[in-house]
Amino acid sequence: MKVKLFDFEDEVDLEKAMNQFLDDLESDIVDIKYQICSFAQGEEQIYSFSAMIIYEK
Repeated sequence: MKVKLFDFEDEVDLEKAMNQFLDDLESDIVDIKYQICSFAQGEEQIYSFSAMIIYEK
């Protein structure tokens, strides 16, 4: 098995990257994990949209 990690500040960028990877993937997907994290940096709110795709080699 292998994993592919994605991390973006915008959910649209995450979606595009994952869709491109999945379009090119010639293996079976085992699982997809998704997570959102947010935190304050000064007065700005920062978001992190991340995902891990677990797939067969």
